[in-house]
Amino acid sequence: MLLFGHHFIKSEKFYHINDIDAVTKTPSNAIIYVEFNENNLDIITFLQLNSIRFALHVNSLTEAIYAYNLGAKYITCNEKLAVELQKTAETYLFDAKILVHIDEEKEIEKYAKVGIDGVVFPTAIIKVSL
Repeated sequence: MLLFGHHFIKSEKFYHINDIDAVTKTPSNAIIYVEFNENNLDIITFLQLNSIRFALHVNSLTEAIYAYNLGAKYITCNEKLAVELQKTAETYLFDAKILVHIDEEKEIEKYAKVGIDGVVFPTAIIKVSL
């Protein structure tokens, strides 16, 4: 199980951006974090064309399927979607890892028991603004 943002474990950060120009404010080789929606398709296309690793936050199974097909390395979701997305990812052999947002350490065990690929604490996401 992957842990992002846990204080015991050194991990990569996700850089949350809202426009293409914000990519220049992130470290090289950063993982860019984008909310999946149609308005962000230009950002996602830019990331693909420039071979930049990215995570997409999704709110539905359909969006997760789009995220996988768009080349997301990580697909993040809330707790309500996690189990359904993980099952789908395993059925279709997604290369992307399914990550669920959590706030407390005690939630790690809950998601480990149901086979979720990983968890993301709020400290792992850095908001980038211009």
